Amino acid sequence: MHIENFKIFCDLVDNKSFSKAAKLNGITQSAVSQQLRAMEKHFNVLIVDRGQKQFQLTREGQRLHESAREILGHYERAAGELQEMRKVVSGTIHVSTIVSIGLHELPPYQKRFMQEFPHVNVRVEYRRSNLVYEDVLSNAVDIGLIAFPQKLRQLEVIPFMEDQLVPVCAPKHPLAKLGEIELADLQGCKFIGFDQDIPTRKALDAFFREHRIELEPTMEFDNIETIKRAVEVDAGVALVPEDTIRQEVEQGTLIKLRMRDRRIARPLAIIHRKGRVLSPALKRFIALLIAGKVPVA
Repeated sequence: MHIENFKIFCDLVDNKSFSKAAKLNGITQSAVSQQLRAMEKHFNVLIVDRGQKQFQLTREGQRLHESAREILGHYERAAGELQEMRKVVSGTIHVSTIVSIGLHELPPYQKRFMQEFPHVNVRVEYRRSNLVYEDVLSNAVDIGLIAFPQKLRQLEVIPFMEDQLVPVCAPKHPLAKLGEIELADLQGCKFIGFDQDIPTRKALDAFFREHRIELEPTMEFDNIETIKRAVEVDAGVALVPEDTIRQEVEQGTLIKLRMRDRRIARPLAIIHRKGRVLSPALKRFIALLIAGKVPVA
């Protein structure tokens, strides 16, 4: 057995999908099936219970998966330790992130890291928050960057930073001339928000319920950029991360409103699968993220 066989097998078990395991390893679905049959022949056991409709390991398959995971862990630790001994930081870091973090918070960190470690490639994918969790849990990526992190048994959650959610409106909106408002001034306003399944939207809904503020939801979107465009055409007000609107505020297409009586924080976090062996490059990337705010050049 080669180490690649164990990785493909673990990806198959983690995802319970031949097609996903194939995609993660850059091979065909048929090749994954062939690898599984080869392992069953090599160990002379049935690994997957083919009598079940859903993917399910046999008792022998479960034990083999535990051992394969241990073998992969030892291999990855050894590879990392050898890199450390040679003082080599290289490889590829796969990041899955929600759009607002990927476009606005992450770039200065990514730029600084690539300047310090030019032999490391940082690949970033923009995803909905639920898909970021899925990517991390299935080992499709090394880390995820999310807002309002969920606590899941399989995940390690590392606080990254905290940004502020601020009200914004179009220059012609009645609130624009106030500049500074109280939370009660939002009562009854047309509201443009994230889709209801997005953590930031859930947190805002809970916040408004707590303070007995009723808004009129008019539009819902799955990313910050579309929300900003809708606010610019005066379709309603929105609460968005402050760092995401700097350019529009400078250009005068959006008005940032200051709230005298409230501060709404949005916690951001790094997530990775528990037990994952972190490469030297990934350790340094995470260290840079949690070290503090990197100035925008």
